[in-house]
Amino acid sequence: MTIHEPDALAKTTRINLLFDFYEPLLTEKQRTFLKYYFHDDYSLGEIAAESGISRQAVYEHVKRAEQVLEGYEAKLSLVAKHEFMQQLAAGLERKVAELPIDPTYKQELLKDIEQLTKTDSDGGDESWRHLRA
Repeated sequence: MTIHEPDALAKTTRINLLFDFYEPLLTEKQRTFLKYYFHDDYSLGEIAAESGISRQAVYEHVKRAEQVLEGYEAKLSLVAKHEFMQQLAAGLERKVAELPIDPTYKQELLKDIEQLTKTDSDGGDESWRHLRA
């Protein structure tokens, strides 16, 4: 991947995070181009050769997919909420670790906090699936 921007790593990290949350909402073509470009580190030329379209067309597809991801985040704020929850959980972990309580109970609390922060691309941890059934 050849991103000529001052903070390319931060942009790649953000797009990958947005992709993790909103991948199911993208078209197959958008998913494919974003995976090639941001996950697999293909250049625009390599994707163009693989897809049989021009480098400019690949660039436009990637840019449009980025805009779609940012649009979903602007409307749904799932990544922002996730990051906020991660910060809260880290604060809770620090506070629980400092509590003068039974170590076994402390470990249970820390496990519960860890469980709250686990997510996956299907929208949650396995322990939540039984609640949706």
